[in-house]
Amino acid sequence: MTLFLLEANDLSTFSTREALEEQANILTTGALPTLIEVQATSNLTHGYFIVEANSSEEAKQFLENASININLVKEVRLVGKALDDVKKGDAHVDFLVTWNIPEGITMDQYLARKKKNSVHYEEVPEVQFQRTYVCEDMSKCICLYDAPDEDAVRRARKAVDTPIDGIEKL
Repeated sequence: MTLFLLEANDLSTFSTREALEEQANILTTGALPTLIEVQATSNLTHGYFIVEANSSEEAKQFLENASININLVKEVRLVGKALDDVKKGDAHVDFLVTWNIPEGITMDQYLARKKKNSVHYEEVPEVQFQRTYVCEDMSKCICLYDAPDEDAVRRARKAVDTPIDGIEKL
């Protein structure tokens, strides 16, 4: 089983967020491939899908068969939460942060840095870090937060000394 991050830059095939959620429920089959989670902007202009599949091609075809046009597919590693917990869907997420990881950083370096700096999230108690998906090719990561506003997320990222390349309200 492998996890893939798939990005869509146009979710206009769904008239409402409820329609997207209805499609997501259909795609959460439990058998491979299956949708683990979807995070989409409130205006449905951008979506991030985590799919468990045997290959990137299988993951992409799975979503495209559901009329979701995919712009990017990357193999990812889940950090900060167990996959079974994510599958339960019990964590609230308000913001998604992207960070384009600088060249030369290895996965081991990234994980060691994350472990060392994560204790600093306590400095911004109104923000709850939920999880991160790190691309196995070390090109980027997406981090999910439960937070009252964008400024709080920015303070949390500063506390853990990690930049923001993009931030989206979900």
